[in-house]
Amino acid sequence: MNSKFVRQPAVANQFYDGDPIRLSYELGKLIGPVTSPEPALAVIAPHAGYIYSGRVAGKAYSKVVVPKTVVVLGPNHTGLGAAAAIMTEGIWAMPLGNVPINSELAIAILNNSRFLMDDIQAHLHEHSLEVQIPFLQYRQPELEIVPICLSHLTYEACEDIGQSIAAAIRAYNEDVLIVASTDMTHYEPQEQAEAKDRLAIEKIISLDPKGLYNTVLSYGITMCGIMPTTVTLIAALALGASRADLVAYATSGDVTGDYSSVVGYASFIVK
Repeated sequence: MNSKFVRQPAVANQFYDGDPIRLSYELGKLIGPVTSPEPALAVIAPHAGYIYSGRVAGKAYSKVVVPKTVVVLGPNHTGLGAAAAIMTEGIWAMPLGNVPINSELAIAILNNSRFLMDDIQAHLHEHSLEVQIPFLQYRQPELEIVPICLSHLTYEACEDIGQSIAAAIRAYNEDVLIVASTDMTHYEPQEQAEAKDRLAIEKIISLDPKGLYNTVLSYGITMCGIMPTTVTLIAALALGASRADLVAYATSGDVTGDYSSVVGYASFIVK
C-alpha cells in the first residue's frame, strides 16, 4: 500500500458539515462542556447524520479522555473490499485537518490476526468510521487512527480480531481508545425498536459479547455495527474491562416526530 495514500471524505456535507468553522461550532453544541473526562477503554457511538444521532454520540465523547491514538471499528455498508479490512498506512483528509494512520499499531494488530486484511477498498466510501472522526478530532487535535471496517463475521473471527487488538494495545505501552460505530434497530415502529434495542443494550452493559452476537442474530435485530461492537467488547474484556455504561439512547423519531418507522441510537462507555 502507498503510505502517501490520502482517503478523501465520503460523506462531508451529507452526514456532517464540511465547513471546518461550522463543523467545529456544531461539534461544540453536540459535545457540550467537557468538565471531568475520565480514561476509558472503549466508546460505542452511533453514526447517522449529526442532526439525528449527534447528541447521543456527543454525550459519550464529552465524558472520556481521548488519547492520541484511537482504534475505530465500523460496519461495512458498501459491500466493497475485504470482510475484515484494516488500513495500515496513509492519511484520512477531514474538514478539521488530516488524520494520519498509526501504522505501528495497525501493523501489530494485522500481524496478530488470522482474519484481518490490509485493504483500502472497504474504507473508501464507508461512512460509519468517518462520522466518528470529527468528534475525536474535536477532543484530540493530535489524533491518529487505526481504521477497521467489518462485514458479517463468525463469532470466531470476532474473537480473533478482538484479541488481536487487545494484544497489540497491551504491547503498545501508550493509551489507546477503541471506538465501535453502530446504529441500533433500523426502520421499525418506536415501541418495537425500543424493545429490540433493550435486548442488545442489556448484553452490552453486561459485557457479554457472545450474548450480544447471538441475541442480535436470533432476534433479527437490525443493529448494523454488531460485528464492531462484539469485537470491541472482546478487546475491552481482554484489557480488563469491568463495566459498560449506557450514556444515552434516542431514536430518529425524537428528531422527526415520526415514530412509525425509526432508527435507534445508543452510546456507551466501557471502563
